[in-house]
Amino acid sequence: MMGPFHEMFLDELRDMYDAEQQLIEALPKMAKAASDPDLQQAFNSHLEQTRGHFQRLESAFESLGEKGKGNKCEAMKGLVKEGGEIIDKKGDMADAAVDAGLIAAAQKVEHYEIASYGTLATWSRMMGHDEVTALLEATLAEEKAADETLNALAQNGINEHAMAATES
Repeated sequence: MMGPFHEMFLDELRDMYDAEQQLIEALPKMAKAASDPDLQQAFNSHLEQTRGHFQRLESAFESLGEKGKGNKCEAMKGLVKEGGEIIDKKGDMADAAVDAGLIAAAQKVEHYEIASYGTLATWSRMMGHDEVTALLEATLAEEKAADETLNALAQNGINEHAMAATES
């Protein structure tokens, strides 16, 4: 039963397990760097959700009789590093511009997670892991909602403030 496809599935799940751990460390830094109170709140809310995503992955591994540890998610490491570079510009750049950059960095993360969880949920469904599929789909829905929240914040003033701040 444990063929190469199932091994690849477990490998991708372990990637996301590490990715969520990296985000649990990165999100408080992003919230602290954000100036806009709504953006700070969005990062803090997503931190709580991310802790839940990590717990769901632990439940998924338990359901599969597997361990989550073992992989380093290099993609998330790179995305988090990019977010860190924006945080490092705080003080050299208008606060609104930093906020716009943080939104962009966070949306890259969300899109990576949406792609990953979407694939994992499909593979899980194909293999008949119903319990794991439900866990993955719940996380996927929350990642999509987080992306929508970031979109709304960007469109409801942060991008305009960033542009105005850099043109003055």
